[in-house]
Amino acid sequence: MDEYKIFFKKSVEKDFLKIPKQYLVKILEKIDGLKNNPKPDGSEKRTSYDLYRIRQGTYKIVYSIQDQELIIWVIKVGHRKEIYKKLS
Repeated sequence: MDEYKIFFKKSVEKDFLKIPKQYLVKILEKIDGLKNNPKPDGSEKRTSYDLYRIRQGTYKIVYSIQDQELIIWVIKVGHRKEIYKKLS
């Protein structure tokens, strides 16, 4: 299987600044794992947004998949209680 390329929406950099470093390392590892498996166990499709999400601890990673181009766009990273309030 070909490897997907991962891109980040510009606002994700701000999201990363709010996350403690010990959690951020694990989140980045989880995102890196999407290269080989964009729909890992535990991922859910968010039908109202046509996006996917995975959890890493108390944080969620929201992303979109473009299968034809083998691209993943990370849209938002945040605490599970606030992620959908800020999604736009």
